[in-house]
Order: sequence, then structure tokens, then C-alpha cells
Amino acid sequence: MALSPLTAISPVDGRYHSATKELSSYFSEAALIKYRVFIEIEYFIALSTKGISQLETLKDSELEQLRDIYKNFSEDDAQSVKELEKTTNHDVKAVEYFIKEKFDLLGIQASKEFIHFGLTSQDINNTAIPYLWKEALVNIYYPTVEQVLSELQKMAEQWGNIPMLAKTHGQPASPTRLGKEISVFVERLDVQINQLKNIPFSAKFGGATGNFNAHHVAYPEHDWVSFGNNFVNEQLGLHRSQKTTQIEHYDNFAAQCDALKRINNILIDLCRDIWTYISMDYFKQQIIAGQIGSSAMPHKVNPIDFENAEGNLGFANAILEHLAAKLPISRLQRDLTDSTVLRNIGTPVAHVVIALKSIMRGLKKLILNEDAIKADLEKNWAVVAEAIQTILRREGYPKPYEALKDLTRTNEVINKEAIANFIDRLDIADTIKQELKNITPWTYTGL
Repeated sequence: MALSPLTAISPVDGRYHSATKELSSYFSEAALIKYRVFIEIEYFIALSTKGISQLETLKDSELEQLRDIYKNFSEDDAQSVKELEKTTNHDVKAVEYFIKEKFDLLGIQASKEFIHFGLTSQDINNTAIPYLWKEALVNIYYPTVEQVLSELQKMAEQWGNIPMLAKTHGQPASPTRLGKEISVFVERLDVQINQLKNIPFSAKFGGATGNFNAHHVAYPEHDWVSFGNNFVNEQLGLHRSQKTTQIEHYDNFAAQCDALKRINNILIDLCRDIWTYISMDYFKQQIIAGQIGSSAMPHKVNPIDFENAEGNLGFANAILEHLAAKLPISRLQRDLTDSTVLRNIGTPVAHVVIALKSIMRGLKKLILNEDAIKADLEKNWAVVAEAIQTILRREGYPKPYEALKDLTRTNEVINKEAIANFIDRLDIADTIKQELKNITPWTYTGL
């Protein structure tokens, strides 16, 4: 059976293919091969310009031809590498042989043994993978999550002055404003996204066990550490780890996974709050012609976008948790467990993208039901008790908290009239009584 969105095992490539297909350019097998080819070519160019004197400086036309190998890298090229891998049984060696074949076609066979010169496979993997990871975050993740952030900012501004009953422990609490509560998520997301952006994209580049052994033994007079730093930091825009084993230690990658998890947790919190507001009828949802909310109950419009997002974010977090916990641990100078795990780094990103797109759909469907919000405030005049007892404290009134507690902590209805009657019985100046009566659930919303 041919692989298609209907036959794929993972919903990322199946049910949700339309939402995640853009990630294929970064996390597919073909993409990984292309990024490896990119690193190998750029490394060879760096050797010829700043590394080994016996390599002739490449002409501009030759540089262009070499870079065309990865710029024009096709699915057929990726398949050619996979065919070579059947013989080599080594994925990076297959890339080296593929490039050597290209050198033959370009007529620069004399230099082709300097392809992959002095390197181990992890010098390629541990630069190619952080490079593609960086490009996926910059080109796909950040624009998608910042679209959600922007939408929340607009909602916070639009509903900035809508008084709303707060709920702490699920019980009525001091009133707030709807826009301010959305702003809480805006601030949290903004802070955590910026923290994620400040984590370096670390790469390993230093030969078999990180000491430039092969480079140094062949050209002991050359400053290979400076060469490696320049290649990784300046040319690739990554951050070269200085002391490594055969592999990158993944500490910063783990930090990025943890940062993504924190952002996801904030988004889960958002989804649950919006879901709850919908269940409280604070929000209604746009009805889309032809769509069905329940196979049995025709009236239902379910908050499925937020439920879908919550599920996908939780699944992503489970994978990110494993990546963060596993990758920084490797036996002695290297074991192979990181290799198979790294092939899955696109999976959590895919589930996050699915979630972010679901959140955007859900947010766009929301219709404010201001009548329900006002009705909830009207039913809960008891929440102004905090304001009244605070002013009574200011005026030196004896035991104001206890007085308000006796009034409000009952099973009887506390409405505007009950509060007014309580105020009238207080032994305070009429001006203070009027000040207290001016406090309502709609005006007691703070700054």
C-alpha cells in the first residue's frame, strides 16, 4: 500500500498532513540529507579558503557550482544518497560519496578527498541538526506562535474594559476585567518566547572525540580551534561548544525543549480557561454552515479547537520531556542512543504547530456574550465585601473583616439591597456610607 495521508501511521503525516506539511522541509529524511550536504559543501569551501594551503582557492564560478549541489538538491538526489547508503550502511558516508560523485561531474576530482576531511559523522550531524532546528523555529514555529500572541493582544485591547467576575478556587472572587485576564497570557507567552530565543543553538565540531585529532596530526601548525569557531559561529550562525566528546552535549537543546514545554503549558492553561468561559456562556462560538458538533445532539457547538490543541500540546510535551531528559546523557565519549532519538525532534514541533493552528481557529470563532458576564456579576454582589472592609479598615472601624464575613458567608442571597442595608447600619459618616454604596461589581475592578 502506497504511503499517503490515508495510510500514514502517524497523524502528523496523515490526518494533520495539511497543517504540518511545511515542516517536511526541515525534519524529513530528505531534509536531513540536504542539510548534511549543505554542511559538507560549506566545510569544504571553508577548508579551501581558510584552512589548508594546498587546496587551491576556488573561483567564484566553482563556488557557485558547489553551492548549487545543495541549493538545487532534489528528491531524486536524496534517493541517490539512500541508494548509496544501502551499500555503505552509513548515512553520513553515503552523503560523502554522493558529493564525490558530484565533484567528478564538475571536474574537480583532485580535491575530492578533502570532502569530510578529518571529520566524524557527528561533526556533520551535530551541525546540520541544530541548523535545521534553528531554521524550523525561525521560519515556522515563531511566526505561528506569534500569530496566536498577536491575536491575544488584540482581544486584550478589544475587551480591556469589560468587567468580569473572577473565580478563585472556582468560587466568586474580586471582579477583574476580561482584557486583563487575557493580558496575563500575553505577558507569560511573551516572556517565555523571548527566553527561548535567547538560548544558543549549540553545535559540535571538533573531530572524532572533539580534539581535532586528525586535523592536528595532518596540519599541526594550523589553529583548528579558531577555524572551527569561525566556521560554526560566523559562517553557520550557530554556537560551537568548545569542549565536547564525540557528540554535542545537547544541554542547550534540552533547555530549548524545556522552554518549549513551558510555552506549551501556558497554552494549555489558556485552552482550559477559554474552554471554561465557553462552558459558562461568557463566549459563544460562530456557527459554521454544514459543521456538526455532535452526532447525537444537533444543538451542540463544541469547543473542539481548544480540546484538540490541549491534546496535541500535551503529546508534544511528553516527547519534549524525553528529549530534554535523554539527549544530555551519553556513555563515556559517545553511545548511539542520541542518533535515533534525534530523528524524532520534528514530531513535537509538528504537534505544537497543529495545536497553535487549532487555537487560532478557536480564537477566531469566539463571540463575546456580555449579557452572561453582566448577569454573573449581578448575582454576586458579595464580591464587593473586600472593598467595603478595606475602606472600613482605613477609617479605623472595629473588626471590619469579621463584620463582612458575618454578612456574606451565608447561604442567603447577597444582592445590592442587602449590601446597602448593611452599609446603612454601620456607625460611620454619611460621606463614607455613600463612598461604600458607589462600589459595585462593575466598578471594583482595580487598575
